[in-house]
Amino acid sequence: MKLSTRLVAATSAIVAVTATVAWAQGTNVTIGFLGGFTGPIENMTPALPSAINIALGEINGQGGILGGGTLSLVTADGGCDATMAGNAGDRLVNTERVVAIVGGMCSGETIAAANGAGIPGNVVMISPASTAPTLTALADNDLVYRLVPSDAYQGQVLARLVMSKGIDEVVVTYVNNDYGNGFAQAFEEAFEAAGGTVAASAPHNEGGNDYRAELGTLSSTGVETLVILAYGNGSGQTVLRQAIESGAFTTYAGGDGMVIDELLTGINPAAVEGMILTKPAESEAPGAAIFAAAATAAGLDPTAIFAAQAYDAAFLLALAIEKNGNADRAGLSTALRDVANAPGEVILPGEWEKARTLIAAGTDINYEGATGPVEFDAAGDVPGNFIEVTLNGGAFVEVGPAQ
Repeated sequence: MKLSTRLVAATSAIVAVTATVAWAQGTNVTIGFLGGFTGPIENMTPALPSAINIALGEINGQGGILGGGTLSLVTADGGCDATMAGNAGDRLVNTERVVAIVGGMCSGETIAAANGAGIPGNVVMISPASTAPTLTALADNDLVYRLVPSDAYQGQVLARLVMSKGIDEVVVTYVNNDYGNGFAQAFEEAFEAAGGTVAASAPHNEGGNDYRAELGTLSSTGVETLVILAYGNGSGQTVLRQAIESGAFTTYAGGDGMVIDELLTGINPAAVEGMILTKPAESEAPGAAIFAAAATAAGLDPTAIFAAQAYDAAFLLALAIEKNGNADRAGLSTALRDVANAPGEVILPGEWEKARTLIAAGTDINYEGATGPVEFDAAGDVPGNFIEVTLNGGAFVEVGPAQ
């Protein structure tokens, strides 16, 4: 028994020394990206891993991670679907053995992957796009974060914006998932609290070809303003097109999920002129210009929705891994908060070598990224700003801040 104990102790010591040598020589690290490569947001998705790879290129080109190791990316398709995302998350966590994950995109993806694999596997996840209020209350052991503000706030912003246009009566249709349900609840509560009337509200399922029954119920109220909370290259586009065909509505409104060029496919631009929309604001902080230059040089549109958030998520995870001092999952969430939140010496996008040197010296750092300062609250949420977007001549036009 004593001999066995000594043998185990000796073996452990050898493993520890070997591990120390590995860190010194550079340890290769893999992170994952989970997003909807297929499904209703497939046209949004490719920009995000492209943005992540910009960050990885900067990191690997400036000395690498953990003493010269390479940081690499493996992707998985969540399909904007809870079942697919659960399976994709399981592959990333348990087969690919990633240290951390950027994703998901759709809120249902993030929640399913987190509950099914990320949280049980002690894997930190940073979503660049999930906005459902339900993420705030997720029992996640401080593992799930996001870089976009909750729809609990976007719903309030959209409600105030619609009211500011002199509209005090609306009908609402929303995609029946975490994103749509949370957004609709926040919008309707805020709109009615401000003195408006929601004459009718109806969920609809993603992937349908005919929403005329739902639209008929809404149009029977006689209200001419239709709020659509869905995806602009999925059910939102079909609902909008069929609503226009019905001739029952004169004004349309929606949120960030509708701000995508595919929304206008097969639609007469004149029918949606002046549509009222909101989306997260692009940062005016110094990091935004740095990211824009890097993205442009890489052939990526720096204004692609959620691309800046994906870049920041990857850079933050790399900083947290470096701060944690190893490629283990344990301790990473604490390290993430350390590198993201003030105080500390400011690190801007692309400043990997500077950050690595400061971390090695034991100096606190504070990442201020492409989306501006990142300050995670107790739930892993960030504050945020929104802008008003409208349709003018068949193109999306940013009007200005939406308060």
